[in-house]
Amino acid sequence: MKKLINAPTDVVAESLRGLEAAHPELRVDHENKVVFRADPPRPGRVGLVSGGGSGHEPLHGGFVGPGMLDAACCGEVFTSPVPDQILAATNGVDGGAGVLHIVKNYTGDVMNFEMAAELAGAGGGVEVIAVVTDDDVAVQDSLYTVGRRGVGVTVLVEKLAGAAAEQGRPLAEVADVARKVNSSGRSMGMALTSCTVPAAGQPTFDLPDDQMELGIGIHGEPGRKRIPLAPAAEIAQMLVEPILDDFEFAGDGVLAFVNGMGGTPLIELYLMYHEVNRLLSKAGLPVARSLVGSYITSLDMAGCSVTLLRLDDDLLRLWDAPVMTPALRWGV
Repeated sequence: MKKLINAPTDVVAESLRGLEAAHPELRVDHENKVVFRADPPRPGRVGLVSGGGSGHEPLHGGFVGPGMLDAACCGEVFTSPVPDQILAATNGVDGGAGVLHIVKNYTGDVMNFEMAAELAGAGGGVEVIAVVTDDDVAVQDSLYTVGRRGVGVTVLVEKLAGAAAEQGRPLAEVADVARKVNSSGRSMGMALTSCTVPAAGQPTFDLPDDQMELGIGIHGEPGRKRIPLAPAAEIAQMLVEPILDDFEFAGDGVLAFVNGMGGTPLIELYLMYHEVNRLLSKAGLPVARSLVGSYITSLDMAGCSVTLLRLDDDLLRLWDAPVMTPALRWGV
């Protein structure tokens, strides 16, 4: 294992210190490993909290800021944050209008966010609504889930619900936006290599040079099948077709998101976007907006995922609304 670390046990804590030093617009509660916006909660505005295991950067801490999240809870690598962390985040962003929890569908995340929401309501009277993302079409159940995994659409939920909260919409409406995004988005991913968890010191699985894993999760979980390595055009087809088969995207256009898993250079991601865009054009689906880059990763895994979101006028306006976070920034 070759990594830029001091000790495997200190990776998350030391990374958060670097994030805070690099971004003075953020504040980190180091005891609870929670990333906050540095400015205090705005009275009357809904607060947004998300989080999960570390190792998926920039998700979630890189999406804290105006127009997106108010706080992100950082578990250890590929380990759910505990209820105390989530409770600290929830209380820390409450401006009196309630708090939305955005939760990826992994058993530990769902359970711990539910416990924290109960504690926030019982202890401080904070109204909490949770929206669980479950957009992965690759598998129905996995090692970490009951039901579909929450993957790429999580980034889009955080952006679009964050824009709705920034507009001053009430909690129920912000939650409705989050639910609509989740229900209108689908994802599928693949890997060329495994990732290496620092504490393990070796790859999670062995993948020969002439093979690839189709339908992987963001923790290195196995996917649908292992198949021979193929050209990018064929890989794009293997990712796009299951998404189109799963959901009717006809409407006002789609948001096409090609995401890197952490170890794939941008030149390859844009090449993949070219292939995805070509397939969508052939299917008669206009691409209204796009996003290309590594936004929800699996440490150093090489590979990519495709997420498609059916847009309407409201979602389009929310996507274009200003956002200012370390990892996503426009309109400011």
